Amino acid sequence: MKFLKIFPGIMKDALSEGDKLRLYRKNGDIGLLGALYQPYMEMVYALCFKYLRAEEESKDAVMQIFEKLVSDLKNHEVDNFKSWLHSVARNHCLMQLRSRQAVGLPAGLPAGHLLVAAEDVGEIFQNMSVEPDDLSDKLFKDNQLNVMEKCLETLVHEQKLAVELFYKEEKCYKEISVIAGFELGKVKSYIQNGKRNLKICMEKNGSI
Repeated sequence: MKFLKIFPGIMKDALSEGDKLRLYRKNGDIGLLGALYQPYMEMVYALCFKYLRAEEESKDAVMQIFEKLVSDLKNHEVDNFKSWLHSVARNHCLMQLRSRQAVGLPAGLPAGHLLVAAEDVGEIFQNMSVEPDDLSDKLFKDNQLNVMEKCLETLVHEQKLAVELFYKEEKCYKEISVIAGFELGKVKSYIQNGKRNLKICMEKNGSI
């Protein structure tokens, strides 16, 4: 995909990702940020297309996410760039879908895709043993989605990412380990602890 090749000639340096992150935080060199982002642009595009189901919009999202990194990486210390970027890209796409819900479904997008966020919430609630009758009343209430999103943000990074990948993207333990860079033996613990803490948070907010 030609549009992905926007940073020509920047990948020849021998700096590690950690070095690039530290140097970018120090001097704000966009070339360093481009060198960090370039290897993952296809991953970001594929993830965006999975959610948005529109080629041009997914291409735009790749660039919008890069623009977001310009400021975000100056304010956040990131240990695992790939897993952090995956989470940023996914959240960006979910926000795009939420915006669509407010203005209607654009041409070319499958009708069922509009409810992806609600369906994802349903999967998590079902795995928390919520009664189906209660769940059906909750799925289409915006405040339920808002509470879940806020509670997800309270989880530690490892738990949040593991829960999102397992329940929302239906990844297996091994896939989560590869995507997030977690030790395989710790993935199950991150998911279980994340689900428990998410349930506690939502119960405190009166959502389940």
